[in-house]
Amino acid sequence: MDSVFKQRFLVGLVALFTASLSQAQTPSPLMDWQYSTGQVLTSLEGPPPEWREVVGPGVSEQPTFMGSNRYRTEPSAIIDIRYKDEFFVSDGEGIGWNILSGPGYRAGIAVGYDIGRNTHDDPRVRDLPNIAFAPEPKVFAQYFLFPVVLTADLKKGIGGNNGIQGDVGAYIPLPLKADKSWLLFVGPSLTMADGRYMNSYFGVSEFSSTQSGLRQFTANGGFTDAGIGASTIYLMGAHWLVEGDFGWRRLLGDAARSPITETKNQMAADVNIGYRF
Repeated sequence: MDSVFKQRFLVGLVALFTASLSQAQTPSPLMDWQYSTGQVLTSLEGPPPEWREVVGPGVSEQPTFMGSNRYRTEPSAIIDIRYKDEFFVSDGEGIGWNILSGPGYRAGIAVGYDIGRNTHDDPRVRDLPNIAFAPEPKVFAQYFLFPVVLTADLKKGIGGNNGIQGDVGAYIPLPLKADKSWLLFVGPSLTMADGRYMNSYFGVSEFSSTQSGLRQFTANGGFTDAGIGASTIYLMGAHWLVEGDFGWRRLLGDAARSPITETKNQMAADVNIGYRF
């Protein structure tokens, strides 16, 4: 592995860790496919360059916790470093390897993260247990079946929520300008989780019930939410771009029935300015 590869990926890892400290809790109400929008489509344009790097600041608006009816504004960032069509360090996708890749498809493994839940985030969860930051190894696949990109992933929390989550989604790329300098991506997503994950975020133990005043509740695994998202990218010349995302999710099953949940409808939005090297 050459020294340039090591140096750029080390910079990417440091930037990714720094950015994760300021991000709102994950998962956010954005669709999972929005964290890798358009990546599988770049392979249709021919062999990728050796390096693709995009970095830049932004701002996001998200619920204070899953199920909250209150929102907070926080800084966000674009950090996306890719080597050929193989390895990547990304604020959205984590650190990963495209084991399989080709025109219109990619599949591989990655390690993302779940920031968890802090009891200081909102009065509603102040007397509930913290959910610690956790790395999340995952497998993923994306396939372009004209005119739709199909996506799927499965991830496991190591510590923190300690659970398993799966997501399936799809999106349609829509060029808003003939030269493809302005693109819109729109599509749905459906998420499932096991009982460990559900109880971490939506369960209330006997002790927590006594402390918080919320009724005791055991959350079972199953579908957690369904939603739809929209992302847009506007290219301003050879280097600068503006990226915007909006997502809406509806909590389902025990996530919707939990006494922690104040509203079943969750929304998120962000705007970022990026620089392409």
